[in-house]
Amino acid sequence: MLFGEAFKLALQSLWANKMRTVLTLLGVVIGVASVITVVTLTNGARQFVTEKINTYGASVVTISKRPQTFITVDEYLEFQKRKDITFDDYKAILDGCKSCVSVGASRTSTGNVVYGTKSTTDTNIRGWTWTMPALSNLNIEAGRSFTELEDEHATRVAIVGYDITDNMLGAGDPLGKEIRVDGTSYTVIGVGEPQGKLLGSSLDNWISIPLTSYQHSYGARAAMTIYVNAGGGGEAMDDVSDQLRILMRTRRHLAPGSPDTFSIDTSATFQNLLGKILNIFGAVVASIAGISLVVGGIVIMNIMLVSVTERTREIGIRKALGARRSDILLQFLIESATMALLGGVVGVILGISLAKTITLAVAFPSAVPLWCIPVALFVAGSVGVFFGVYPAHKAAQLDPIVALRAEL
Repeated sequence: MLFGEAFKLALQSLWANKMRTVLTLLGVVIGVASVITVVTLTNGARQFVTEKINTYGASVVTISKRPQTFITVDEYLEFQKRKDITFDDYKAILDGCKSCVSVGASRTSTGNVVYGTKSTTDTNIRGWTWTMPALSNLNIEAGRSFTELEDEHATRVAIVGYDITDNMLGAGDPLGKEIRVDGTSYTVIGVGEPQGKLLGSSLDNWISIPLTSYQHSYGARAAMTIYVNAGGGGEAMDDVSDQLRILMRTRRHLAPGSPDTFSIDTSATFQNLLGKILNIFGAVVASIAGISLVVGGIVIMNIMLVSVTERTREIGIRKALGARRSDILLQFLIESATMALLGGVVGVILGISLAKTITLAVAFPSAVPLWCIPVALFVAGSVGVFFGVYPAHKAAQLDPIVALRAEL
């Protein structure tokens, strides 16, 4: 029997029992849809986080009171006991790190911004040295960045996010307008390019002011983070990290062999942690989806066994007319594989649609990796073939004489 004829017979059988086919497909659909949804969201999250990590450049090293990534509350409480990274530490690194291309420092808080009759209460206030816009790859859409002189003299100037200009400053040129940040007046000199939203929260609701101005308003004793451009990856990163560690340990008079009381991180630190988390998450979801596919395969096998029993007389007639065992085997295998493959197609469409719906609803990033679609369809088809072998073999082994005696 030709493959095309077997495929046509399989489709006719499935169409003749539409409700049973739909219910049979549910296990495969759920399994494939869950895998596609998670893979799409995970891939989107990986790309987004990697992009945000690389916002500071692949050659940027950070020095902070605690690691930029930690998992447990106990770790957080332990890191909180460390001494703060201070402005004096920043000045010491600025003067002492000979291999550093550029050095910057940052402090952040949430504050109130007022312009005329409009105000916000949840704006991210960033205290930046004049080198930070370049270190963070901030693109200025209008105006300019800070100057070194403005940083040194605590000039009251500000770079604002797109939300501030769009929702508060109104029409017209925003440059030169006066805003009040927690009661202190600043002149807008620049506007950052729009960055969009993440999980429903805007990434453009921020104001950046010189770090010295920030310290005058909010005090100079709170912890800050130091950013260093190593000028390259690999050996350059290692060399700069070693210099920074020596400088910080010397400043804190740490004895040889004692642990660091500060954290030095690179983009690789974030990417490694992200990779571990996403791999674990993916393995858990893949296991759950695998169970769903196995259940779907068992359902397919049971339905195919029922189908063999119901179509015993049909099998007998076909054998009496010259159909070989291989023809019967091929027909039922194609039928089970087609059923599973159809479930895979529906699952892929449903999974992508669900992921994109989540993106639209809560702005969670999603990106469909093209490799996952053929893999999902291949796995779904393989499940159908694997669990269809036994029913197909049973149908092929039926004695035509016994099959013809079966009641209609």
